[in-house]
Amino acid sequence: MGIGIGMKRKRTDEAPETSLSFPQKVTKPAPNHEVIRRPVSKDEDMETQLQRIAASDRTPFEKKVWSLLCQIPRGHVSTYGLLSAHLGSSPRAVGNALRRNPFAPQVPCHRVVATNKTLGGFKGQWPKDGEGITIDEKRKLLRGEGVKIDEKGRVLGTPWAGFV
Repeated sequence: MGIGIGMKRKRTDEAPETSLSFPQKVTKPAPNHEVIRRPVSKDEDMETQLQRIAASDRTPFEKKVWSLLCQIPRGHVSTYGLLSAHLGSSPRAVGNALRRNPFAPQVPCHRVVATNKTLGGFKGQWPKDGEGITIDEKRKLLRGEGVKIDEKGRVLGTPWAGFV
């Protein structure tokens, strides 16, 4: 939940929430003990990523940022500013957590762009004049998901802000 007018922030001397629990799925083996392979749904894949994040030894803030990334739908982007507003933090703190994301690209930090809808940084590096190998990689990942980018390197459309 973001911090809005009339809402109080959690005191900084309070212990952060560090544990997440997820329901476990139990699958019975097939009668002939063969492994049944089926495509993994996007929800199941993100559940797996959330479990990986929760089990990591990273900071509570990094875990919160990376968990929010899992909410951004494929084919959409959000901004450093929108994530930071939801977390009651700063865009720079969000960017620092994103550059330390060990689960990329499955935990999709490439779906976060600057507030002016330019691609921003990627893998801890900011491009010079909108170019560079890391930005080319980010552009390729986003276009592969159906995100439209204009000739000036700006994402088209409205940034996604439906965080829960």
